[in-house]
Amino acid sequence: MPGLKVQWRNGVAYATGTVAGNRIRESLGTRDKALAEELRAQLEARYWKRHSYGEEAVRTFDEAVTAYVTAGGENLFLHPLLEHFKGRVLGTIKPGEIQNAARTIYPGRKPATWNRQVIVPARAVINHAAGLGWCAPIKVGHFKTEKVRRQAANRAWLNAFLGQADADELPHVAAAVLFMWGTGARVSEAVRILPEHVDLHRRLVLLEATKTDEWAPCYITNELVVRLANLDKQEGSPIFGYASRFGLYSRMRAVCRRAKIAWHPPHEAGRHSYATNALAMGATPRQVMEGGRWKSARLVLEVYAHADNGGRDIADMFDTDLAQSKSKPARKPRNSRRRA
Repeated sequence: MPGLKVQWRNGVAYATGTVAGNRIRESLGTRDKALAEELRAQLEARYWKRHSYGEEAVRTFDEAVTAYVTAGGENLFLHPLLEHFKGRVLGTIKPGEIQNAARTIYPGRKPATWNRQVIVPARAVINHAAGLGWCAPIKVGHFKTEKVRRQAANRAWLNAFLGQADADELPHVAAAVLFMWGTGARVSEAVRILPEHVDLHRRLVLLEATKTDEWAPCYITNELVVRLANLDKQEGSPIFGYASRFGLYSRMRAVCRRAKIAWHPPHEAGRHSYATNALAMGATPRQVMEGGRWKSARLVLEVYAHADNGGRDIADMFDTDLAQSKSKPARKPRNSRRRA
C-alpha cells in the first residue's frame, strides 16, 4: 500500500515510501519513536495535500525565506519576520497582516523603519516564492513617510572632519570619509575595498557595487591617493580597516562630536554630498551620473540638484541681462523700400 513508513538509520528516523507516485525519503530529525510516527503522518498528509491542491496549499514562509537567501537575497531583516510568520502557509499571508507585523515587531518606530525592515523584505521573500510557483505575487503598500531633505557636507565641513581625524590619529577613518565624499561610494561599498582593488598609479579603485554585484571603475583625487599610500595595508583585509559599516558609522559620529561639527551620516557625507557639490561646481548631470554610478541623469537632477535660492538667482540673472542689454547700442533697422 502506498504511503510513508518510519525507518531508522544510525538511530535517526526517516520517512520513506511512495506518495502519489513519488518516491520519498526524508529525515524526520528525531530519535523518539512516538514523535517520529507523528511527524511521518504530518509529512504524508502534506505530500497528499500538495498533490491534490498544488504548491500554494503547503509552501510556508519558512521555506520561502530559505529559498530567497539561497538565491542570494539579503537576510539582514529576515529573522524577526521568520519568527513572526513561522509555519504560515504563504498563500494565507495577506498585505494587511504584513503591515500589522511591522507595528508588532517594531512598536513605536517610524514608518520609514517599518517600510525598510518589514514591508520590503517580506514582499521580496513572497514574490521570490511566487516566481518559483509556490504562491501568487503580493502587493503591499508602504507606510506614508515624511520626506527628509538631506544636507550636503561642504568642503569646510570635510576639512574640519579630516583635521580632527588626523588629530585623533585615525587615518583610516579620514581616508574612508574622503573616499566617500569624493567618489559618491556607499559606505557598504567602501568597507569592502581590499588593497588589491586599488591602483594608485592610475588613481583607480575597482568598486564592487552592492546593488548590482558588478565591478565598476571609481576614480579618485590626488589628495586621496596620498592618504591611501600612507595607510597601513594588509592583503586580504579591508583597506579602511572596518569589516562592517557599523564600526565606521560610530567612529564618524565620534569625530564629528569632538570636532564640534554637524553630524552627517555616511550616505549624506558621501553619496549625497558628491552629487550635490559636483553639480554646484558646474558638473553636468551626465558627468555626475557616470562618476557616481547612478542609473540615469534624471535621477541625479530630481534627487541631488538643490536650488535653495533658485528664484532669487534667476531674478538676478534677468537683472544682469537687462543691464547688459542697456549698455549695448540698439541696432538701427535697415532701410527697405517697398515695391509699389
